[in-house]
Amino acid sequence: MKTNGSIIPSWTSQGILPPVDPSNPTSTARSPYVICMSDLVSRFSTSQDRLSILKGFFSFRSALHGIGLIKGFQWLDGSFLENIELIKARSPRDIDVVTFYFPPDNQTQNELLNNNPQFFDHDYLKDNYHVDAYYVDLSSKRPENLISKSAYWYGVWSHQRKTLLWKGYLQVDLSPTDDHIALDNLMRTMNQEDTS
Repeated sequence: MKTNGSIIPSWTSQGILPPVDPSNPTSTARSPYVICMSDLVSRFSTSQDRLSILKGFFSFRSALHGIGLIKGFQWLDGSFLENIELIKARSPRDIDVVTFYFPPDNQTQNELLNNNPQFFDHDYLKDNYHVDAYYVDLSSKRPENLISKSAYWYGVWSHQRKTLLWKGYLQVDLSPTDDHIALDNLMRTMNQEDTS
């Protein structure tokens, strides 16, 4: 098992990330597991389909950075984080992402939405980036809204929809600090796949 901030735990026998450390269920080693982008690439670059999804996710993050969304974090979930190849004998189709963000200093929330509608178009993002994207604005003046949205996403993502099996998910910083190193690793892996 891991402590928050370093290693992604192994899949359980059900093919999911454990939600907590089973040997110490009240410890802080629990979901969402805080990782860096390089950890994500190292762990999930296991097939062409996964590599393509990761490349789309990096492009999505780059696009968000380009419109000034660099402060906050992202929760990652969905079949991409599961051993879906074993569970359902198929590849993941996308990665589920909730971006918790602070709008750029010079823009209101409405200006951000109006100036960048494509980044808030669910189907566009899924088709172009392989990202099932959702957003939570961290600049809300009402803390009860943030608590409510966080509880909602935790409730949705901490269980499989059909089986209600309790599971874990990941968290990465929204800042682009680690992205160039992780993207280099991803491209190197993609080039190795192409030549093998």
